[in-house]
Amino acid sequence: MELLRLGPIGAERPCVRAEDGLVYDLTSITNDVHGEFFAASGIERTRDALVAGHLPVLPDAESLRVGAPIARPMAVLCIGQNYAAHAAETNDPPPEKPILFFKHPNTVVGPNDDVRIPPGASQVDWEVELAVVIGRRTRYLESPDQAAGFIAGYAVSNDVSERRYQMQESLGQWSKGKCCETFNPLGPTLVPADSVPAQELRIWSTVNGEPRQDSSTKDMVFSVNELVWHLSQFLVLEPGDVINTGTPQGVALSGRFPYLKAGDVVEMGISGLGTQRQDLVPASIKERQTSG
Repeated sequence: MELLRLGPIGAERPCVRAEDGLVYDLTSITNDVHGEFFAASGIERTRDALVAGHLPVLPDAESLRVGAPIARPMAVLCIGQNYAAHAAETNDPPPEKPILFFKHPNTVVGPNDDVRIPPGASQVDWEVELAVVIGRRTRYLESPDQAAGFIAGYAVSNDVSERRYQMQESLGQWSKGKCCETFNPLGPTLVPADSVPAQELRIWSTVNGEPRQDSSTKDMVFSVNELVWHLSQFLVLEPGDVINTGTPQGVALSGRFPYLKAGDVVEMGISGLGTQRQDLVPASIKERQTSG
């Protein structure tokens, strides 16, 4: 079972892809896939409705745009340098404790939506990551073993970064290089946690068809459960919150590859969670000034 949201930007419809490969409309269960849905046992109710045959097939599903599988996360929390080889390629030792930074939730877009290059940006980078979606309010967990029961599911995430903004403009904080519009493609689907071997997943990316990253989540410095437990000691995680768990080696920051430019195509995926594809395009200044 995979949760997904299909349709135009701002009008996505909650759906579920069942084991038979068909996509079913979830609007009889919920108006969207969001924190309230998870907090109200939405995954369990979806499973029950599928078994009972209560959900209608969405006949035009394959023709619809794929949105991010989560609507309106309250927070997007990100973990830095959580793969030892990635830390090494940036000339840093593996961290002794998880490094936390935040992205603005409005960076989240669909997995195949364009990534917009900000005016004047010159060091836009890709970062394939395993995204964790929280399913229950999470605070002060006693041990990492408890964390699994608080995770709703997993998705593919691209933690797009502008490295000059991150390193030179942020003055020790990373947020300016992480929060530009479209800088967090997410999806295509959310797969419930109980069917995902989170620490045994292949994770990869390409640029213009050329290999960039190819690793496994078993190489994380801190496991998913360790991250959720650790974060719960410092903040309250809410249903629908997204945690980007770090990226493996093979990014442009390493100096081995050029940064992204308009016209480039980024593809990435994680085994069992699907793939993404983004075109890099210039941001429209006119649209940026008149939107909202």
